[in-house]
Amino acid sequence: MSQLVSYELERKQATSDLERQNERLEEFASIVSHDLRNPLNVAEGRLELAREECDSEHLDAVGRAHERMNTLIDDLLTLAREGDQVGDLEPVNLGFLTKNCWQNVATDHATLMIETDRRIQADQSRLGQLLENLMRNAVEHGGKDVTVTVGELDNGFYVEDDGPGIPEDERDDVFEAGYSTSEDGTGFGLSIVKQVAQAHGWDVRVTDGSEGGARFEITGVEFTDE
Repeated sequence: MSQLVSYELERKQATSDLERQNERLEEFASIVSHDLRNPLNVAEGRLELAREECDSEHLDAVGRAHERMNTLIDDLLTLAREGDQVGDLEPVNLGFLTKNCWQNVATDHATLMIETDRRIQADQSRLGQLLENLMRNAVEHGGKDVTVTVGELDNGFYVEDDGPGIPEDERDDVFEAGYSTSEDGTGFGLSIVKQVAQAHGWDVRVTDGSEGGARFEITGVEFTDE
């Protein structure tokens, strides 16, 4: 068997394996979406009825558990369905998108600082996922009054906070699915960040922030003047 034929067989096998994996992921996503959402919706409806009949801190705890389950489901669906894929790239105003994403995050008394007005080539929807997950991570770990800064690098941008930071020996682990040091975290947010970056062909790393917190640097980004 020639080397060319052997390579072609290996390529076809790899393609077939990838297709089967994608099919399993899609099946998993469908199960999550249908078989978990339905009973959760019923539970949330029952909770609202219970709240009409009585006022109890135990019901608030149930409500928080429901919110956490919904967040977990959303994150799992993002990982399973969207994967390392992006749609059409277009010029995206990073500062404008950052401001919009901030409105979608429960920020308590946190402060946002935007130090860039550049446009970058990106899938706007997926870039929004990356920004929102980095913002949530900063608020979860940095505290309710944390300051989050989005700024420009020579070949990309960064998102940093002035919270406690991430120990150096944990920085490689934070992007692994399911890894979290917060009781409120799902452990999938930073995995989605890495996934979105890789889908664009970008690199992402975590280092020390200028105020001692955590700083996430996304590099390999293409700026545009359009």
